[in-house]
Amino acid sequence: MSDAWAFDAEVWLAEGGSWAFVTVPGEVDDDIRLLAGPRSGFGSVRVEVVLGSTTWRTSLFPDKARGFVLPLKQQVRRAEEVDVGDRVRLRLRLVQA
Repeated sequence: MSDAWAFDAEVWLAEGGSWAFVTVPGEVDDDIRLLAGPRSGFGSVRVEVVLGSTTWRTSLFPDKARGFVLPLKQQVRRAEEVDVGDRVRLRLRLVQA
């Protein structure tokens, strides 16, 4: 178990249609729950994410049906030419507050 992971995930659009997300795979979700420590607002966990040549900091948010989900800002999707339905390779690591 580490505090950094790489995984592939499909980009999906939230109901209502303006936010795009990826779902964190189950084994990564489990590790994060064990390592994240106290959570901030809404049960979120701070992370640093790499998608292609773009690196940014954001939060993972718990979703009752999916586990942790990662929002992908439109600015990042445009920079990396990613659309809803695409599979992307992400690297993420925990960021200690």
